[in-house]
Amino acid sequence: MSYRKVFELWWPLAGSWLLMGIELPIVSAVMARLADPEIHLAAYGGVVFPLALIIEAPVIMLLAASTALSKDWTSYAFLRRFTVLLACVLTVLHIVVAFSPLYDWVVSGILGAPEQIREPARIGLMIMTPWTAAIAIRRFQQGVLIRYGKTRLIGVGTACRLAANMGVLGVGLLWGTIPGIIVTTVAVSLGVLTEALFVYVQVQPLLARMKVEVGDDTAQLTMSRLLTFYVPLAMTSLLALLALPIGSAALSRMPRALDSLAVWPVMAGISFSLRSLGLAFQEVVVALLGTPGSVKILRNFAVGLGCCTSCLLLIIAATPLARLYFGDVAGLSPELTELGSQAIWLACLLPGLSAFESFLQGRLVHGHQTRCITEAVVIYLIASACILVSGTYYGHITGLYVGVLAVSTGLVCQTLWLLFRNWAMISSDSIDHSVKI
Repeated sequence: MSYRKVFELWWPLAGSWLLMGIELPIVSAVMARLADPEIHLAAYGGVVFPLALIIEAPVIMLLAASTALSKDWTSYAFLRRFTVLLACVLTVLHIVVAFSPLYDWVVSGILGAPEQIREPARIGLMIMTPWTAAIAIRRFQQGVLIRYGKTRLIGVGTACRLAANMGVLGVGLLWGTIPGIIVTTVAVSLGVLTEALFVYVQVQPLLARMKVEVGDDTAQLTMSRLLTFYVPLAMTSLLALLALPIGSAALSRMPRALDSLAVWPVMAGISFSLRSLGLAFQEVVVALLGTPGSVKILRNFAVGLGCCTSCLLLIIAATPLARLYFGDVAGLSPELTELGSQAIWLACLLPGLSAFESFLQGRLVHGHQTRCITEAVVIYLIASACILVSGTYYGHITGLYVGVLAVSTGLVCQTLWLLFRNWAMISSDSIDHSVKI
């Protein structure tokens, strides 16, 4: 076990996450250069993206589940059936929300979105229908690639996704008359479909190899064991992503609502781009724990990675790079550029916390203590909701500032709880691998 081995497994995954992180700033920059940018940015960042993520939340942890559980062909086939069923159910849910009167109740009644963004957001959510199923298949198959050490293919797949995005966005930008929400959601949907197809093709040789390998008959995967392992992970994703519509609903009720909703996806883009380098580390921890000396090396790597990424965001906030990003790259107006440049200071801890959080969560997933992760996300949700509710009732602070502060406070509380739950494991360089699933 060495830092070099950790880096070799991590960097392709980090590159993949970084490319995904770049996607949001790119689509925001394109929308900012099309007609009615504030409306379409707010529709995408305040309604379409949060709702699409909430619906797909239960499939996000299929990557961790596949990495941990696809140990042989029997387990893989069982997980595949589960993945297809889950994808179908969630796609039906997406259709019901996007194409029925339920949409009005959710967007108007719950989110309280400004009236001028509701119809553009409805069209965007309809176009995003294939999103959940494509992500489910992609993340499930990516877990197999990670188990076989083929992490570079994941980065290539993400590059294909970004290329598809860029193609559609480029056409939309050159055409100039297509509404920004349509250009963006078509680009994003085509991108995830392209990546899912690439990963599906690339995993086939590994599946042929898996079929002839001898499996572990003593660790047969059953629905009961799978649900015990996966339900806490799915709840973790769902609860974490609930913060997005809660944040949108709160921002819609605070001062400068439309401005805050317009800057929100641009702010999320730069924050997520740096956080993604740490988020990619969880699967590395799951894959490498068990190797002698791995705990200390993985922990040190996470701390170093977190310090570097948070310092990088701090440099951006403290220099003209912030105005360059919000104004020239994202194409926001001078007023929105000023708003984003001030709010970015409140996000500087997020990348560092994400890296260490991934280490802590990876240990819990590897030890099959997934319920602890759900507990941490509940704490995140409560802490961030308290900040948002306080900001809404006070009513004198710009919504964007309150939203970013809520995310930062919630993540601090979440990381502290994960640290508490990991304390026994962190104090030693070993982990009990006797738990089987």
